[in-house]
Amino acid sequence: MRRNRTLLAVAAASVLLLTAACGSSSSGSKGGTSASGFKVPDIPMQKEIGPGEGQVNLVAWAGYVEDGSTDPKLDWVTEFEKETGCQVNVKVAGSSDEMVSLMRTGQYDGVSASGDATLRLIAAGDVAPVNTSLIPNYVDVFDGLKNKPWNTVNGKTYGVPHGRGANLLMWRSDVVKPAPDSWSVVWDANSPYKGKVTAYDSPIYIADAALYLMHTKPELGIKNPYALDDKQFQAAIDLLKQQKTVVGEYWSDYLKAVQAFKSGSTVVGTAWQVLANMAQKEGAPVQTTLPKEGSTGWSDTWMISSKAKHPNCMYKWMNHIISPKVNAQVAEWFGEAPANKKSCALTSDKNHCNTFHAEDEQYFSKVWFWTTPVKDCLDGRGPKCKDYAAWTQAWTQIKG
Repeated sequence: MRRNRTLLAVAAASVLLLTAACGSSSSGSKGGTSASGFKVPDIPMQKEIGPGEGQVNLVAWAGYVEDGSTDPKLDWVTEFEKETGCQVNVKVAGSSDEMVSLMRTGQYDGVSASGDATLRLIAAGDVAPVNTSLIPNYVDVFDGLKNKPWNTVNGKTYGVPHGRGANLLMWRSDVVKPAPDSWSVVWDANSPYKGKVTAYDSPIYIADAALYLMHTKPELGIKNPYALDDKQFQAAIDLLKQQKTVVGEYWSDYLKAVQAFKSGSTVVGTAWQVLANMAQKEGAPVQTTLPKEGSTGWSDTWMISSKAKHPNCMYKWMNHIISPKVNAQVAEWFGEAPANKKSCALTSDKNHCNTFHAEDEQYFSKVWFWTTPVKDCLDGRGPKCKDYAAWTQAWTQIKG
């Protein structure tokens, strides 16, 4: 069982809350103002860990919290429960928006949030700062995952990194020739692969268009694909509308994406390395690359609820899930680069970290990790950028 990152349309209440939380740079409210301008609630950070409360309630992506029920060989929950006395209860979420909604109920202690959800949770006060000194394994997390815009605000850390991956260009080598090294192959309105191009079905995919425009239309002045003013945003939307004429299918279910490449109904488009691995195992002649323009990507963070009823068990879980052995198991099962640098020596596939570039910071320097778009531009230009609500509305219109 692995995750489906489908992003559902944001519920009206969630959109309004995000806009209210992230759309102002006023410094008159309680708490601080983040570097990107939105108000950050003043939520205390835990100072010490006491005895476990007997259970911990988690919201997680499929494949992140395995207890042996999916496969007896996949179990990093039972050991945790025995060692801590904390019974693990997990709600598997199918999207970032679902995660945000679930966390706002106050019924869950923690969440494995992606960067397109983290700032929403921070801005709304749904999660608390994390005292990393209480998490011994945090010291071994790759520096490239610490203190990032999606998990750190005003110098406060809001979670522990779980893993990361890039959104890659994948193609069938028996059809797409020569081998592409640019995203142009998916944006060309006159593509010879019209009807067999695929794109990721999510509002956050607007950033992929912006990233391409950063390199092909520098006059737009795009410095960050998640920070788009009216003109830049419209250029990205226009490019996406043009792309729609060649897209055969937008994908959100990774299994369907694999089958589409296997059958040949899709021959080129955005994918994850795990999709390529699966397709190749099933005999599909596919290859992947990180194009010369770079790419977008994702990095997940375990965050603790500001209303956690079992905070001690949650802190124990955060330390457990990024421990070398467990982080290696999760990363290998899901298909991503682990967060813990010691995990690379513990994967059953000794090439795993090479395949997913876990130790290659130069590789990841070309990846723009998913970050929630906010009104106050992430590149420091002030309150002139389109927020996530606008991205969601535009994506709905693009899809029709």
